[in-house]
Amino acid sequence: MSEKKILLLGAGLVTEPLVRYLLDIPDFKLTIASRTVSKAENLLKGHPRGIAVSLNVKNEEELGQAVKNHDLSISLLPATMHPVVAKYCLKYRKHLMTTSYVSPAMKAFDNEAKNSGLLFMNELGLDPGIDHMSAMRIIHQVYASDGKVLSFKSYCGGLPAPEANTNPFGYKFSWAPKGVLLAGRNAAKFLWDGELKEIPGEALFDNYHYMNVGGMEFEAYPNRDSMPYQDLYGLHDVHTMFRGTFRYRGWCQTLKSIVNMGYLDLEEKDYHVNTYADLTKKLVGYTKDNLRQSVAEKIGKPVDHFVLDNIKWLGLMDEIHLPKDVNSPIDYLAALCIEKLKYQPGERDMIVLHHIFEIEMEGQQKTATSTLIDYGIPHGQTAMARTVSLPAAIGTKLILQDKITSCGVKIPVDPEVYNPILNELEKMNIKCIERGL
Repeated sequence: MSEKKILLLGAGLVTEPLVRYLLDIPDFKLTIASRTVSKAENLLKGHPRGIAVSLNVKNEEELGQAVKNHDLSISLLPATMHPVVAKYCLKYRKHLMTTSYVSPAMKAFDNEAKNSGLLFMNELGLDPGIDHMSAMRIIHQVYASDGKVLSFKSYCGGLPAPEANTNPFGYKFSWAPKGVLLAGRNAAKFLWDGELKEIPGEALFDNYHYMNVGGMEFEAYPNRDSMPYQDLYGLHDVHTMFRGTFRYRGWCQTLKSIVNMGYLDLEEKDYHVNTYADLTKKLVGYTKDNLRQSVAEKIGKPVDHFVLDNIKWLGLMDEIHLPKDVNSPIDYLAALCIEKLKYQPGERDMIVLHHIFEIEMEGQQKTATSTLIDYGIPHGQTAMARTVSLPAAIGTKLILQDKITSCGVKIPVDPEVYNPILNELEKMNIKCIERGL
């Protein structure tokens, strides 16, 4: 195989396993483009087949030139940037890989990408990614046996391992805090026992139920719009189609209260305050001498409720100075979360992915499950980084080796994609345990 050149856009928290994987392939050369070139250099560690370059992706001339000079671009940029990258991939006839959900703007490239013989592979990470692939492996097995899938529920969460679950939120950030917080604004749509349910973003955290997986108890709340996957997965007979997110107990009530306080608002303006306590007073309409009492009234909780303890612990009622480089409530909150909800050296994160299928085979109904529980390596790669970036890395290799031949805007639901990727992940001990088939 002739030498292949790969452009990696972004050098964030989940990129290291992908970088190490691709640099181990002799015929590949990897360019990491980042606004902060030192981050790219740290990832490459002087590897002879790696190049670190400084790139501001908002400079489209530079971005287009970078895409032009490589065979495939991997965009780990914020999802809003993917269509911009896709535009130049189409212009210069280059393949594209992302780990993000397919947006309407990305979907619009489908016909042109097909006509150009290009593959724009998306949703090839963990969730979305491994969830699609592990689900489709079972769904196709059921259909190959002339069975039916009657109900499908899928849950995923990136969490502290139990021994690292040491703060009142039950959560620590293994990827960009603002991304987690933005997800808390998403509306949700799903099918449950034959009833189509639509949840507005502001009510997301009111809709949760409890689940026990691997001896651990979680809250589960809906994740975005589950309904497009009914067609993408071919699940035309299901009475339940649900995709959800796992968190430890207490998360939903706490985040619902933070939503009600206004801390997920995106509006950028000068609030004319200096500290988190001052900003909280402004957001909740502080009228009393006691800030805790004002917050309690705003969120509709007793003043001694554990959620008030959590809000206090995070620092939202304290005289902590606000960062100077942001000016929206969600950015102020994200900055505080970075400091308070972080992993300490040597602590492990954990990924829990769990599918539940109600299936009918040979006239009998039964339940099948697929479960992945993966832990980070102390002082090494996180489970989040491994499970998000390694599927994209393996997919990149398969595309450049012409082992994936489909074209257009795709997600990994076809056997030619999911079988080799899941098989290789298993060799890395990232394995979904299937039961009940």
